[in-house]
Amino acid sequence: MLAILYSQTGQLSAIAEQTLAPLLADPSISVHIEILKPVREHPFPWPFFRFLDTFPESAHLVPEQLHPLSVNEAAQFDLVLIFYQVWFLAPSRPVIAFLNTPTAQRMLRGKPVVTIIACRNMWMQAHTRMRKVLAHIGARHLDNVVLTDRAPTLTTLLTTPLWLLTGRKTPVPGLPTAGVTPVEIKRSIRFGRALRDALHAGHEQGDGPLLSGLGAVEAQPQLMVSERAGSRSFYLWGKLLRLAGPPGAWPRKPLLVFYVIFLLGIIVTVVPLSLAVQSLLRPLFKQRLTALKTEFEHPSGSGTERLTQYDY
Repeated sequence: MLAILYSQTGQLSAIAEQTLAPLLADPSISVHIEILKPVREHPFPWPFFRFLDTFPESAHLVPEQLHPLSVNEAAQFDLVLIFYQVWFLAPSRPVIAFLNTPTAQRMLRGKPVVTIIACRNMWMQAHTRMRKVLAHIGARHLDNVVLTDRAPTLTTLLTTPLWLLTGRKTPVPGLPTAGVTPVEIKRSIRFGRALRDALHAGHEQGDGPLLSGLGAVEAQPQLMVSERAGSRSFYLWGKLLRLAGPPGAWPRKPLLVFYVIFLLGIIVTVVPLSLAVQSLLRPLFKQRLTALKTEFEHPSGSGTERLTQYDY
């Protein structure tokens, strides 16, 4: 089995450690963990302008240069796990870079893939784009797991950036701790237990999910409007910023300052208004929201019927 991982804050590494523990403990299962290493490292905490300067290439899925992979290019794997973060409503650049390598495209073609996301709470656009990339490669996407910050949306708009910029999960007294809770991280071991049993039974050779019934993902379709607007904004402004030069180019800085002012204005005015309007109109669009929820929770689902078998 192959596990692909890039973790900037360490949160995703902790989730990967819990998920992989049952698989690593099984002597009949061989696991190769590939930790992606960008040539231009992404620091944590992120300096303010470096953080902002990352979004144009992230939004456009521009791969970055990685150090050589440690995996044997001729290796064959029965199952591939991809642990990834969401950067500016898109899969993180190191993971996109990996998926653009000839090695990854050869190894993943025709192989069953499980994606595991850790993020704030807006992941649907990133998931859509990841599915397209995997489909283009020819991988078989069997499962998607999503672990999110459970705090209110408007709260995480403050706590998550502050965590990334300061390195502190509780930079503001009185506000919830940023990130996935330690309890949820610990409970991610259930996915590893289920994958271990699925491999022993050969279920990865089929087309059905391996992690159904484990509360793998809970979609919030009411956030889709905000996600689409944000993704569109990042894409269009990213296009303009890329015309100003490569990452780190000085002409980008005044544009980034202008964009920050624009973005703060949107967050303070449009986002709360949009959430309020959606809340009022939600009963009218109940059927559509239910359909979106089902779509984005596919294939693993939010069901919990197997929790007693694999959870603590």
